[in-house]
Amino acid sequence: MKDLQPKLIRLFKEGYCTPQIARIAREIDEPSATIHYNIKKLEGKGAIKTYKGVFDHSKINEGFCVFVLIALSSAKYSDPERVASNLARHKEVESVDILAGDWELILKIRTKDQDKYFEFLKSVLSKEEGIEKTNSIISLKQIKTEFVRL
Repeated sequence: MKDLQPKLIRLFKEGYCTPQIARIAREIDEPSATIHYNIKKLEGKGAIKTYKGVFDHSKINEGFCVFVLIALSSAKYSDPERVASNLARHKEVESVDILAGDWELILKIRTKDQDKYFEFLKSVLSKEEGIEKTNSIISLKQIKTEFVRL
């Protein structure tokens, strides 16, 4: 039988999961039609960005997690959104946040292992214009993600 796991994982990450309306109806004891209407209302005003799967990353070859603090050069300090947007395009980048304080950005990077992370450092972070300094913080074990306790 075909192994569709890589394709399914990619689709789930891109938002191909949908809410389970019947399950929600049972949980909050409301009619399915009412729940469907309210979900569509939230989607319509942009409050719900996407639906996605929550993974045990160690089981999908993304078990190495690193948080990267980034300081920008003075030339790029006034436009952190540009650098953040450039970095967000890479599949290894799970999230990018703009910070206040000693660092301008924080990235959450997921790769298969430390070798793949090192490749990401060399091929992406070291070549991104405006990055002055980085600090990598390796996650040893994830306990909770996306509001789900693992």
